Amino acid sequence: MQDPIATRLARVLDRVRALAAQVFRRPAAPGRFEFGSASSLRGYLTTAPLVEPARDYLVYVPRGFSRSKRAPLRVLCHGCRQSAEDLASLSRIAEYADREGCLVLMPIQSDAANGWGCWNWFETNTEHGAGEAAIVAAQILRVRRRYRARRERVWVAGLSAGGALAAILGLRHPRLVRGVFVHSGLACGAAASAATALPVMRDGPNNDVVAVGDEARSRWHEATPPNVALLVVQGDRDDVVAPVHASALVRQYLRFNGDTLIASDMPLRRSDASSHEAAGARYGLRTDDWWIDGRVRVRAAMVEGLGHAWSGGDASYAFADARGPDALELFTRFVVDAEGRGERSRIARLLRAPATGIDRNP
Repeated sequence: MQDPIATRLARVLDRVRALAAQVFRRPAAPGRFEFGSASSLRGYLTTAPLVEPARDYLVYVPRGFSRSKRAPLRVLCHGCRQSAEDLASLSRIAEYADREGCLVLMPIQSDAANGWGCWNWFETNTEHGAGEAAIVAAQILRVRRRYRARRERVWVAGLSAGGALAAILGLRHPRLVRGVFVHSGLACGAAASAATALPVMRDGPNNDVVAVGDEARSRWHEATPPNVALLVVQGDRDDVVAPVHASALVRQYLRFNGDTLIASDMPLRRSDASSHEAAGARYGLRTDDWWIDGRVRVRAAMVEGLGHAWSGGDASYAFADARGPDALELFTRFVVDAEGRGERSRIARLLRAPATGIDRNP
């Protein structure tokens, strides 16, 4: 028979614990946008030499963020005739950041630097890592230090002209960037000059982008040159940035990552793995992976039926198509595969498995 006094005491203690939990539990701080600016002495443009080499940016700080726990950093570069706020909304980047616990840096183009709001991916200084590439690199450094972001988990993404800038950052600033996500964009150095940018977008590179990748790699004289993973998402009905640019990006980044089977005078080698998801409620999707050193380094996702638009985005905005697979979901999967976190999770499950060594939940 239980002691009634002990029973009542236990109930009182339970109530005290519950009350203490309510009093001392701190609700997670909501996500928020913060504003900043950064500059670079190398940020001048040949196409707009009088424009100050500085750009503003937004940072999304995710729900529950704490500087005591270092968060990954994502950089999201908008396209032409589009604001950083537009791309953030149509891509639902805040929801993604809250879910993944990552910071998001969103550079803002200056109207004085480009009247269409485009990043100047075709400009000589930028293509070589100075210009606007240097300015965004300075933003990455500032945000990474201010918010104590994890330096080894910085990924740069962008749409269209923003995707082209992301591709440049991966090749020209590989010590800052773990990987790149180019959505409907172009390879570094795709256009030989600013005057040829528009026809290049429509018809394909007029420059040897494989040689550009090889040259970028040769700049690093260390025993282990930096490696930068690449995800390309492209619509096969894009009439603004031709689908051929996806292949150019793959070839460039494979060569930059040391793939000796890629050369300027050779066709793209066959992918190491491929899959196809048939069209249904959403467009069909063909995915090809290229592996280097036992891990996927480059992935191309061709969305069947998608035009020049963010795949799976909010269709109430321009340059978004809700019928495509969610681009950020494709990005999430690739980050896990490229960083090897999926493999580590599987190894952890194996270590926790019964003595039989059978993993019943691979």
